[in-house]
This record gives sequence, C-alpha cells and structure tokens, in this order.
Amino acid sequence: QVQLAESGGGSVQAGGSLRLSCATSGYTRSSYYMGWFRQTPGKEREGVACILTGDGRTYYADSVKGRFTISVENDKKMLSLQMNNLKPEDTAMYYCAAGGSWYPLNSNNYPYWGQGTQVTVSS
Repeated sequence: QVQLAESGGGSVQAGGSLRLSCATSGYTRSSYYMGWFRQTPGKEREGVACILTGDGRTYYADSVKGRFTISVENDKKMLSLQMNNLKPEDTAMYYCAAGGSWYPLNSNNYPYWGQGTQVTVSS
C-alpha cells in the first residue's frame, strides 16, 4: 500500500522560507514522477514542482522558478520542497504526489496523494 505523509507547513512572513517534506512508502516502480501541488479554495490543484526519480529531471511552475527547489532522497523515500522568498500568493494547501508517468505538472497524472500541509504567507 502506497502512503505519503507531508510535514513542514506553517506560517511565515513574506520573504521567508519553509521546507516541506513528504515521507513515502510502498511504491516499488523504478522511475516515476513525484511532485508538489497546491490548492486554494475554489481553485484547481496547481502543479508547483515535480521530479523524475529515474534521472532527477525537475519541472517547475513559472511562478516558483528560482525560488523553490524540489529534491528526493533516501532511495526515493523522502521528497522535499525548499521554498525561499515566499510571497502571499504562495499561500495554499500543499500536497505531495507520486506515481505519475506523463505530464509531470498535471495533477490528473498522479494516483497517490498525501493529506496536505498548509502554508500561509503574510505580507
């Protein structure tokens, strides 16, 4: 059974940093996409950053390029998102996801999801 559990969310002032982590277990494929998505009330879930575990290729939404960094460690068991220079518009519930095969920033591509962690950025 695939399980994902996020941690590291919280409240921060604009310009600050947060690091999100996602502990994963139960997934046995050798290469697949893992990613971070975010959602605010009334809006669709948005792809933020994704990584292909087989070769480490990364993909970022334009809105976070240069500020966020995705990484995976411990034999693909820990997914992280380092978020720097946070802005109020980054406020959202952040979810980690795994198992994607195509279109890395498309949430419909992922069968496995964590429960989410809230990030709030104040101005």
